[in-house]
Amino acid sequence: MNAPRFNQWIREENPATLIMGILNVTPDSFSDGGMYCDATQAIDFALQMAEEGADIIDVGGESTRPGAKTVELQKECDRILPVIEGIRTKSDILISIDTYKSEVARQSIATGAGMVNDISGMTFDPNMVDVIKDSGLPVVIMHIKGTPKNMQKNPYYEDLMQELTEYFEERKKFARAKGILDQQIILDPGIGFGKRLQDNFQLLRELKKIVDMGFPVLIGPSRKSFIGLTLDLPVDQRLEGTAAAVTTGILKGARIVRVHDVKAMKRVALITDSIRGIA
Repeated sequence: MNAPRFNQWIREENPATLIMGILNVTPDSFSDGGMYCDATQAIDFALQMAEEGADIIDVGGESTRPGAKTVELQKECDRILPVIEGIRTKSDILISIDTYKSEVARQSIATGAGMVNDISGMTFDPNMVDVIKDSGLPVVIMHIKGTPKNMQKNPYYEDLMQELTEYFEERKKFARAKGILDQQIILDPGIGFGKRLQDNFQLLRELKKIVDMGFPVLIGPSRKSFIGLTLDLPVDQRLEGTAAAVTTGILKGARIVRVHDVKAMKRVALITDSIRGIA
């Protein structure tokens, strides 16, 4: 799916759920760190996810797990640009760049990325908004409390959903004022990003409050710690918990699910879409 097709998709009323496959080109991501640091391996895995049903490949060159250290801009580019170029030469699948750095986003777009996934909601880098405006591409605006380095150090909310909706209202107004079109905006409540165990479950239960804001919603519960803590299972044994979270998210209105296990979650999404009446 190219960017124009994606922009058309997000304006449709009842589309099928889109699967965003995770490709971490990092040595320290919480689930698959170090597995795809080699560009050839990363490209092959991206193509595999496309064959398994991914609609979007989300390429990241800096881990945003709790406590993660920042990566220098050039190192991040060195990790991801050859991968984006390699995917683009072999597939027309929509490539998303998972970064909060405007220059990384700019170079990724020039190389073939058609979407930006910014965990900071365009707050960490003041120049990101200009990259999004000038490119006209979709942007994922995520909610995060703090930064990856400190976000899980005793996060607290008086009213979780109110804080999230107020945050997204502010980000919407900011984006519009800077020339970003509504059709470019996707919201992500940021499961696991500055959230307590109970917050992540509440997000899924009350996701419709975000959906009702009128923008496509992306969720990323895949293999995350709230699943592991609840089931007392390590990262590589959280498939069923992820499936339950993905199912709930779709039924509550999520339009995109960001996952590690593409083949399994594509099947989950197909059945869930059938339950909600989407052929």
